[in-house]
Amino acid sequence: MLAIAVCAAIAFAPSAPVARRSLAASPCVHTMIEVSAGDVKTLRQKTGAGMMDCKGALKECDGDMDKAADMLRAKGLAAAGKRASKATSEGMIEVYIHTGSKLGVMVEVNCETDFVAKRPEFAQLAKTVAMQIAASPTVEFVSVDEIPPAVIEAERALEMQSEDLAGKPDEIKAKMVEGRLQKILKTKCLMETPYIKDPSQNMEQVVKSTISALGENIKVARFTRMELGA
Repeated sequence: MLAIAVCAAIAFAPSAPVARRSLAASPCVHTMIEVSAGDVKTLRQKTGAGMMDCKGALKECDGDMDKAADMLRAKGLAAAGKRASKATSEGMIEVYIHTGSKLGVMVEVNCETDFVAKRPEFAQLAKTVAMQIAASPTVEFVSVDEIPPAVIEAERALEMQSEDLAGKPDEIKAKMVEGRLQKILKTKCLMETPYIKDPSQNMEQVVKSTISALGENIKVARFTRMELGA
């Protein structure tokens, strides 16, 4: 009887209070939204990032396409920057002939390995670069670093002779000319041109997005733009 009484006492004794954590106070609780396959596809086309990266960015940005794109581009630029010093000895030569066969472009795009050179994403980038060159008649160089000093000085001298600068103090004139010069030089450089399919980013960002996606350094080495009769 004593054993039964003891067991009963234990069974019906009030239990110790259990500490409960409020879900609202937990830092790990996030608002989960549904991301459609269509939105993921749109973001991939816009940024060139991987499917899972796009899906994660959309969730983190609560479905905001622009914020997700900015986030992926920032990550892509950071990743591309880390590979900038890697040698690029492989790649491909892409040829683009515009409708009517009166305008053509030949461009060499380099990467680190033959494996990436054979990837369809790399081939698509080379085609994109060629089409961008075809649509950019003022482009003469890949980047600003390639512009010869003589070309820069010639442009500077030409701007110094602008009629609207006549009579202005030399210091003000020099500042105005330098500002104009930088804009002029950008129009001559492929990497600085606004992407024809998405002017919110330039060609340097387009290339770096592919670098981030493929994991290799990619460089546009050289190009030739030919127009019939020019």
